[in-house]
This record gives sequence, C-alpha cells and structure tokens, in this order.
Amino acid sequence: MPDPAAPESSTIYIVAADTLLLLHVLFVAFVVFGLVLILAGKIRDWSWVRNAWFRIAHLAAIGIVVLQSWFGIICPLTIWEMALRQRAGDAVYSGTFIGHWLESILYYQAPAWVFAVCYTVFGALVVVSWFWVRPRPLRRPESD
Repeated sequence: MPDPAAPESSTIYIVAADTLLLLHVLFVAFVVFGLVLILAGKIRDWSWVRNAWFRIAHLAAIGIVVLQSWFGIICPLTIWEMALRQRAGDAVYSGTFIGHWLESILYYQAPAWVFAVCYTVFGALVVVSWFWVRPRPLRRPESD
C-alpha cells in the first residue's frame, strides 16, 4: 500500500534541495561578485569594501573552494542537495555544482584539474586584492 505522506515528504525534500541550491548560487555570487565589488570599490573609493569582516569572509570563502578543489572534495552543499533530491526521487547529477551548471548552461565539460586551476587563479586574485585594497584593521571592543 503506498504511503499517503510520500508526496508531501518528497515535496519537503525538493524544497530543501532547492533551498540548498539557492544558497550555493548565493555563495558563488558572493565569491565572484565580491571580488568585482572590491576592485570597483578601489576605483570608486567605496569605503565599505575595506570592511575587515567582509574581506575575511570573502577570503575564507574562496580559500575553502580552492582547498576543496586541490583535494578533490566535492562541496558539501552539492552532496547535501543531491542526497535530498535522491531522497525525494528527483533527478541527481554527478560531479561538482559548478561543473554541472557549466555543462547544463554552456554545454561545456572540463576535467577537475581545470576547475582547480581556475579556482586557484581566482583565489590568488583575491589575495592580491587584499594587498591592493587593504582592509581596515579590526577594532578591539572598548572596555568599561
């Protein structure tokens, strides 16, 4: 006898998977557009691009991506999204998030090392931007 809750539970898994996909897209946008905004902020003299917390978060984000690519680790967001889709009975993809969407959108496939090189070069640009557009030092909280 079919489980009457199955369609409802599969919908929950699909919504959760789509939410993870959205978070993944936002993470990628933060990494890519963060650097664009840092460089534009240097040219346009935007003081907010020198915010130390923003810059630390940005550097950490690309650092995680670079390390994952070096060690051949698929992003946990991709793994969790695929697990949720599989649990819902939805289609899943193999490989990495970026690789899948590049193939889907641009019909482009590349070996993992190409992505590792691209991420590493991008990460190096973020490190260079740290020195070219110096973040303000973190402030210590004032004691009473």
